[in-house]
Amino acid sequence: MDSREFSDIRHYLGKSQNQLAQLLCVSPKSVQSFEQGWRKISVSVERQLLFLLWSQKASSPDIAPCWEQRECPPAWKKDCLAYRCKEGHLCWFLNGAFARGKFQKNWSKKMAICRQCCVFQEVFQQWPRRYAEGLVDGSS
Repeated sequence: MDSREFSDIRHYLGKSQNQLAQLLCVSPKSVQSFEQGWRKISVSVERQLLFLLWSQKASSPDIAPCWEQRECPPAWKKDCLAYRCKEGHLCWFLNGAFARGKFQKNWSKKMAICRQCCVFQEVFQQWPRRYAEGLVDGSS
């Protein structure tokens, strides 16, 4: 996530820097630093911000779970946390979920895969400029 994405999500959520700082359990100065690009956005902050965006949107219950959309084989499902927890719309959020049938070693690699996935794009379809298009480098 880059500084522009961070700022765009904050504005979409309708939060001031102080309000978002409280929600993310960081200082207002941290939020300002993330938006200015002075500080790298940590994995925990990115995860929490995406979760806030997802919860604001209230994902539609009629969206098929990820394992159905991706037609995951039984061998993948048995090891996938999203499947075991029956959270097929939060697969992108869960660190124990598979991405292309295997665990990814870090959040950035996992999110690069997730942003290209039809499930992620459907969940974030109202966020077309950045996430639904899978833009990860901050270009537009």
